[in-house]
Amino acid sequence: MRNDIQPNERAFSTKEVAEEVGIATPTVRKYGQILERNGYEFLKDGDRRIFVESDITALVALRDTDKPLDSTARDLVLQQKERLEDMIKTDIALPDTDEALPQDPNQLKEAFRYLVNELAATREMNVQLKNDMSHIITTVAQLQQDHHVISSSIGNASQRTNNKIEKLSEQQKAHYESLLEQEKQRTEFLQEEIQKMRDEQQKDWESQNDFNKRLEAELQKRNGNWNWLFSLFKK
Repeated sequence: MRNDIQPNERAFSTKEVAEEVGIATPTVRKYGQILERNGYEFLKDGDRRIFVESDITALVALRDTDKPLDSTARDLVLQQKERLEDMIKTDIALPDTDEALPQDPNQLKEAFRYLVNELAATREMNVQLKNDMSHIITTVAQLQQDHHVISSSIGNASQRTNNKIEKLSEQQKAHYESLLEQEKQRTEFLQEEIQKMRDEQQKDWESQNDFNKRLEAELQKRNGNWNWLFSLFKK
C-alpha cells in the first residue's frame, strides 16, 4: 500500500501525464503496464491509474533510458520500495480508535495536521476526477451528436440516391416503351407493304394465267397459223 503521497500533492490523469512527459497517451499506458508487471504500485480508482509526481519521474526515466524497459522498471520498483519503507519508518503512528487518545498536545496537533492534509489531498483528487468525468461526458455527448449528424447525412444521401435511381428507371422504362411502340409501328408498316406486294404479285399471276389460257385457246383455233399471235400483242 502506498504511503508516499505528500499532503496536497496534485493528482494527474493519463492525458495530463502524456502532455507533461511529452509522450503519447497509449505510451503512458504501456509504461504503466511495464512498471506494474515488475511490481510498481500506482494509486487506482477502479482500473484507472492516478499519477503523482513520483510516478511522472518514473515515466520520464523509462522514456529516457538506454537500457531495456523491464530492466529500468525493476530499478524503479526497487527505488519505490525503498522510498515506501523509509516513509513507513517516519510515518506518524496514530493510535487505535479503541485506545485513549494521546494526551500530548503536540502529538495530537501533528496527528490532526496529518489528517487535514490527507483530506485536502483527497478533496483535490476528487475535484480532478470530477473534472475528468465532466470532460468525458462532454466528449460522449459530442460524439453522439456527430453520430446523429453523420447518420442523418447518410440517410439523406441514400434517399437522394434512391430517388435518382427511381427517376432513371422510369426514364429508361419510358424510353424502352417508346422504342417498342416505334418497332411495332415499323412492323405493321412492313406487314402492310408485304401484303401489298403479295396482292400485286397475285394480280400478275392471275393476269399471266389468263394470258396463257387465251394463248392456248388461240393455238387450238389457228392450227399453226402464226398471224393471230401478233394480234394478241396489239390489244
